Amino acid sequence: MNAKSPIAKSPITKSLSTDEVPGYLADRPVLRELVDPATLTVSEVGDGNLNLVFVCADAAGRRLVLKQALPYVRLVGPEWPMTEERATREAAALRAHGALSDNVCRLIGFDAERYVLALEDLSDHEVFRGRLNAGGPHAGVPELLADYVADVAFGTSFLALGEEEFRRRAAAAVNPELCAITEDLILTEPYLGAERNSVRPSAAAAVQRLQADRQWVDAAMAVKHRFLTTQEALLHGDLHTGSVFVRGSAGAADFSVKAFDAEFACYGPVGFDVGLLWANMLFAGVRAAVLGEPDRARSLVETVPQSWERFRSRLTGHWPTRHSPAKYPDSYLTWWLGRIQRDAFGFAGCEIARRTIGLAKVSDLESLDDAGYAAVAETMLRLSRLLLVEQDSVTFEQLVRAALPG
Repeated sequence: MNAKSPIAKSPITKSLSTDEVPGYLADRPVLRELVDPATLTVSEVGDGNLNLVFVCADAAGRRLVLKQALPYVRLVGPEWPMTEERATREAAALRAHGALSDNVCRLIGFDAERYVLALEDLSDHEVFRGRLNAGGPHAGVPELLADYVADVAFGTSFLALGEEEFRRRAAAAVNPELCAITEDLILTEPYLGAERNSVRPSAAAAVQRLQADRQWVDAAMAVKHRFLTTQEALLHGDLHTGSVFVRGSAGAADFSVKAFDAEFACYGPVGFDVGLLWANMLFAGVRAAVLGEPDRARSLVETVPQSWERFRSRLTGHWPTRHSPAKYPDSYLTWWLGRIQRDAFGFAGCEIARRTIGLAKVSDLESLDDAGYAAVAETMLRLSRLLLVEQDSVTFEQLVRAALPG
């Protein structure tokens, strides 16, 4: 849109267009104080699976982002309806997470009638997955994400809130439609089969073997049970490298790490967020190994144990501030950390299977030529089995060895 275009009236229909955004902002006093609707340039940049996303910049260089929930899954189309209430839940999650961590995209405002979130502009950042695929730096990013998960895990748990407030918040954060997507795509379809599953021919035999492997399938169903029945903290719910913006490098003044796209937020097992992050770092590491970058591959794979140590230390640091110390002795923390680690291994195994076999794959794998694809898929599927079947006994050392050649 040209910066000198006239301000359009807000539309009657729900879905915004680039031409309608200036009028929409002009009608909202808080937002028009942040950017000038009369000199606005608007770009629709939503390349995700669900939403419209508009980057808004005025002539003075001030910027913000609008994100509007569509009444269907954008990846598939109107034939897959989806509640717009997911935007309400995302706004609530961003408020809760933003109060506990700086490593999450800042919510500026929320229009509950039209399901539009106003968010800080992160155009000077890059998506972490894209940076990793291009061979860019990753040092410090998993550690800050581990801090984020630990801060939110403790801060939204009954240990920080007390039992009654915890139950109220968990009830308010119920997100059945988005959880159903998680349960289907990550925790069911890769193991039991689905029309939406697909792999290249070179991986088909390995997938068939795994789907005939009762230990692997049963372990995945046990992990699904954990997701369905466990409420520990308010999860991000989709914490992969494509849901993280990064700017600069560790140690630089402009270094910034921000999680975004929290519409899958729900109360669930803390190991879910940890495991999804691990799986995606493993994809990046195995990709680097196959591309002939052994040092980079090891550095990426070793972010798994390193981020665990950071998470463990951060959560332990919060422990003395728990709400009822007399009711939760130190031994409870030891048990909880062990439970989170086992869950994280299991959920990482499921995320690997989903991103290899199921819908919404990852460019780390899909952008490779056939030979590279075959090598990465073989290793990742082997890791999925290890993490699921051996989740109660596998060590980080075993995981690192299994992920790296030689």
